Amino acid sequence: MSVIPLVFTSGWASGINAYAVVLLLGVFGATGISDEVPASLQRTDVMVVAGILFLIEAVSDKIPYVDSLWDSVHTVIRPIAGAVVGALLAGQNGSLPELAAGAMGGSTALLSHLVKAGTRMAVNTSPEPFSNIVLSTAEDLGVAGIVSFAMFHPVAAASIAGALLLIGLVILVFLASRIRRFRRRRAQRREKKRLTGTGGPPPR
Repeated sequence: MSVIPLVFTSGWASGINAYAVVLLLGVFGATGISDEVPASLQRTDVMVVAGILFLIEAVSDKIPYVDSLWDSVHTVIRPIAGAVVGALLAGQNGSLPELAAGAMGGSTALLSHLVKAGTRMAVNTSPEPFSNIVLSTAEDLGVAGIVSFAMFHPVAAASIAGALLLIGLVILVFLASRIRRFRRRRAQRREKKRLTGTGGPPPR
């Protein structure tokens, strides 16, 4: 079986929550549900670390502004994770060169990460925190559901992931103006704090 659909799906999911992908694949491999998972992802230490980081992300990802800070830190981590997971899956299956699989997984993870980070920046312009919680929970459930589905129906799962990625990119384009306003207000707040810290201009 070609590993391309699984690499694509895992790359998309890694851009949203890389730790959940590593943990889920490790569990599927260790329990014998799938023989597509490389042994390196089934190691107990790898799954424990992935599980701890997943729990940290599950909390951080639901707090306004903290989620955007977390996303900025993971701009490099998620694409790298997608590339590594893709290369490992290809090495296990042998139907796709590891370099090509790494490029596919990394680039797909980068695109889905940009969609997630951009959407969160737009959501953070809302004063209430509930939208962050709802969106984060939906992302976690979506990653878990599609990665699990990919173990049994990789082509269908890849089709769903591709459709969600395309929809996310379209939404991101529409949200671009809101994101620019958010960045402008944040810059203005930083400037105001800077002036306040230095005392600002003397009163007349």
